[in-house]
Amino acid sequence: MKTRLSFAFASCLLIAATLPAMAETKPLKVMLITGGCCHNYATQKEILKKGIEERTNAIVDQIHVPDSSTKPALPIFGNPDYANGYDIVIHDECAADIKDEEVVRGVIKPHLDGLPGVNLHCAMHSYRTGDHKKKVETLGTGASLWFEYLGLQSSGHGPQKPIDIVYTDRTHPITMGLPDWTTINEELYNNVRLFDNAKALATGKQGNQEAVVIWTNLYGEKKTRVFNTTIGHNNETVADARYLDLVTKGMLWAVNKLDEKGRPLPGYGRTKK
Repeated sequence: MKTRLSFAFASCLLIAATLPAMAETKPLKVMLITGGCCHNYATQKEILKKGIEERTNAIVDQIHVPDSSTKPALPIFGNPDYANGYDIVIHDECAADIKDEEVVRGVIKPHLDGLPGVNLHCAMHSYRTGDHKKKVETLGTGASLWFEYLGLQSSGHGPQKPIDIVYTDRTHPITMGLPDWTTINEELYNNVRLFDNAKALATGKQGNQEAVVIWTNLYGEKKTRVFNTTIGHNNETVADARYLDLVTKGMLWAVNKLDEKGRPLPGYGRTKK
């Protein structure tokens, strides 16, 4: 009996010692950028913020402009230090006609300097400084800037129809435990080039068309971790628990907060608010 009590007491001490450590874990500082053409960003930014903050220890700050043009006047433009103090930036903007090379270099500078990134849906078709339909052959040029950061070049998409998502790498920490699924009507983005430092995680099939729809990238000399998915056009998809689980795991991988089995590190597990 005495032995059992001693063990129970020791267990209580261990739990008591662990809880303060988890409580003291600083939340991730996340910048979420939204605005631009063709999407309901006013609603989707709130879905993403709530979904991420429910799933991990994070504070999501929103940088949003209610500008539905292809040249949204985002306040980050012209300020290469826009992400100072943040752990990661989520690009969910649609800025297809922001073509000024100096502006684009400013957008990617934090990531070139080592800040992790997440890129969702129309971010893939933003900041196109060259002929986006022509396959990039030479790196380091104006035409390759944004595509090198993403790790994949896409030039367009087909009609809105359901997409069958199949995880092709089930050993990656991001994909572990995630089920294949079929979306509602969504846009399948094409693949012009997958870069050498990119790693495909899932493909999407829409009729007889197939493309990589989820991937990671190691960007630049610092091998900055970048997570990407082309899925996420409609509100219902963004609000789908499977989508929010994917985005959150991708974000945690990018900031190196997932273990080898795809589990959040202590202090970064699900935290329902």
